[in-house]
Amino acid sequence: MSQQKSTTTATSNAAAMPTTTMNNLATAVLPRPVRRVLQNFLLVWLDANFNESNEDFKRSLQQLRRIVVSITAFTDAQECINFLSEIKTEKVFMIVSGTLGWQIVPDIAAWPQLESIYVFYDNQVVHEQWARTIPKVKGVHTSIEPICEALQIDRENCDRAMISISFNGIDPLFMYTQLLKETLLDIEDDDAKSIKELTEYCRLQDDIDEGEIRKVEKEYRDHTPIWWYTADTFIYSMLNRGLRLMDVDIIIKMGFFIRHLHQHIEKLYHEQQQSSTKAMAPFIVFRGQGLSLENFDKMKQTKGGLMSFNNFLSTSENRQVSLKFAREGASKNSNMVGILFIMTIDPAICSKSSIPYADVSKDGYFKGDEAEIIFITHTIFRIDRIKQIQDDYTDRLCEVELTLVDNDNHELNTLTAHLREELNWTTGWSRLGHILIKLVLHKLATTNQTIATTNNEHLEKAKNKDYLLDPLTVL
Repeated sequence: MSQQKSTTTATSNAAAMPTTTMNNLATAVLPRPVRRVLQNFLLVWLDANFNESNEDFKRSLQQLRRIVVSITAFTDAQECINFLSEIKTEKVFMIVSGTLGWQIVPDIAAWPQLESIYVFYDNQVVHEQWARTIPKVKGVHTSIEPICEALQIDRENCDRAMISISFNGIDPLFMYTQLLKETLLDIEDDDAKSIKELTEYCRLQDDIDEGEIRKVEKEYRDHTPIWWYTADTFIYSMLNRGLRLMDVDIIIKMGFFIRHLHQHIEKLYHEQQQSSTKAMAPFIVFRGQGLSLENFDKMKQTKGGLMSFNNFLSTSENRQVSLKFAREGASKNSNMVGILFIMTIDPAICSKSSIPYADVSKDGYFKGDEAEIIFITHTIFRIDRIKQIQDDYTDRLCEVELTLVDNDNHELNTLTAHLREELNWTTGWSRLGHILIKLVLHKLATTNQTIATTNNEHLEKAKNKDYLLDPLTVL
């Protein structure tokens, strides 16, 4: 495996595992130094009979790493449980041998960080009975190929469910995230330099497949931003994580891509408005996903108020496809509610308030006849109605009716007025630095996590007046 990256990882919120070898049979296989996770998920593999030199093991790792780069392998169940218990901000996919799975999975299956479990054993019949009783177990498999197929689908659903949502009146920094978007779009940067900084950063963290990094290096200008956003690469997941956790390093490193994608959506919006029937008449789009019970409670408290999707928002015109995603979001995890968002869009409001959207079915990585409509990041909606959907598969399925909100909305203007006054003395990197300080200090105050210094060059750009940017850091 001399050409492969080391397999074991510790997450930013997980304790580093002791350095041991296979001979100890007591901890992680293939240990490596702690580094940051750049995506929303990681894979844990538990099997008492791992053999690092086994060719089948090596081939299996290669196949899995095409889907999830961060893989930690364990031979000892308790060490694996200890590792899982420390994970707070990522989702975990787990492969487990039948014997160890039967012993530990019933006790840990309810943990919210555990997304999906795949039992890997050469005799399906022995373990199918207990495996069927646990919703997160995605079957008993005798080869790695069906695990990879299931993992690919579950990874996509995981990313979909982990888009950040903010609720006005509950999330204190609701409006700062709005101003963050505006500031990022105003900054001009050297694209070639930005691409180089992003790829070097990804290599340093060692959480992205080298082939994907090289692809971005060599081919970024050969494809459109929407192609990169919808392609099966690290771009979507890393951007999602950065905006979900307000991760300063990721936001700064991917700022150029946020601008490029916004500009591409704007371009398509103006082109499509010339011929689209949606240019005049209000229309409805759908989005299906899982939502944590915590966020669902926030949504109910905010009914009648405003909410924001803190990423570029992908929607569909097909209700049934979106309902399928919502049902999947609820069925596998008792801590999640399946949500079918039903969004009413008034093109007149979009035109007046410069809220572009675009049908990307012909421009994305996956070409198709079904319209996929993407809205710019931090689009704001009013929560009109929340209603349970009667369903044969789950009792945790709801539809939520949303209406797109005008940027000239009185409630929004009232919220942003004092913030804009507070920031009117500064622009560019300095303004970005001020906003990120607010976001990070709030994050530090609410999570009590340790922080470390971020990119020095961008910190220098952000310095201004008496503001000390030592707090401008990354978890």
